[in-house]
Amino acid sequence: MPIRIDPSAAGWRARGLELAAGVHAAAAPLSLRVEHIGSTAIPGLAAKPVYDLQMSVAALTPALDAPLAAAGFARGPYEHDHVPAGRTDAPDRWRKRFYTRDAPEPVNLHVRLAGSPNERLALLFRDWLRAHPAAAAAYAAFKTTLAGHLDDLGAYTDVKDPVVDLVVAAAEDWAAVTGWRP
Repeated sequence: MPIRIDPSAAGWRARGLELAAGVHAAAAPLSLRVEHIGSTAIPGLAAKPVYDLQMSVAALTPALDAPLAAAGFARGPYEHDHVPAGRTDAPDRWRKRFYTRDAPEPVNLHVRLAGSPNERLALLFRDWLRAHPAAAAAYAAFKTTLAGHLDDLGAYTDVKDPVVDLVVAAAEDWAAVTGWRP
């Protein structure tokens, strides 16, 4: 099945915020916060028409399964994020839970420990691309070209991960210079 990359839509960011608020309410009090991350959270960035949300929690607990199932989410098999090249964190610091919902629109929910490096990285990646529109345009062109050559989402992600690592390296320098914090 081809990987679909759509041009940026003006309503993505606002809808992502609405979805985040709904998910936060559904998982309270276990959910500390839910934020809109990923390409649909970056104005002007072409993206797969899927909203990525990040829920920050104090513990990765099975107690999340029931309220998220009631909100239409199914738990996926992914329990660990890609660790960017050069990182020396213990691999267990990159644990997560992953849930998906297809309707009323596709949502990927990444549940990560508050204060973990993968929670921080998702926010840094988003904020750096928001602050660097030319880099966001180049990233969108890369993703669009890549999607045109692959029809396997797993392979698409595997090829994209090292590019994300490069963005993160630049974003870390930017964070240090600007004092950025999640």
